[in-house]
Amino acid sequence: QVQLVESGGGLVQPGGSLRLSCVASGIAFSIYAMGWYRQAPGKQRELVAAITSGGRTNYADSVKGRFGISRDNAKNTVYLQMNSLKSEDTAVYYCNLKGRGIDAWGQGTQVIVSS
Repeated sequence: QVQLVESGGGLVQPGGSLRLSCVASGIAFSIYAMGWYRQAPGKQRELVAAITSGGRTNYADSVKGRFGISRDNAKNTVYLQMNSLKSEDTAVYYCNLKGRGIDAWGQGTQVIVSS
C-alpha cells in the first residue's frame, strides 16, 4: 500500500542543476527516514543521500557539497537538489523508505548529464 513516486529527472549539461522529488502515500511519512539512491549502467545501486525524520542529513562522499536532501512533511515529499552536475552523476535515481517491516522503493527517475 506504500507508494513512492519520483519525478524531476531529465537531461542536463555538466555544471547544471536538477531537483528531484519523491511523493509518498499510504504511510505516516513524517516518522520515517528517507533516502535517495542511484544506479548507473554497469554499476551497483548506491546510497546518495539520506534524511531522518528530524531533518538530519548525510551524503555520499561523491556528492557532498553539491547535493542537498530535504523534506516537506506537509507534502509527504522528499527532495534532492543536485548542483554542479557531472557526467558521473548520470544514473537512475530511486527514492527509498525503510522502517520496521517496511522497505519501499519508487520506480526511479532518469538523470543524464551530458553536453
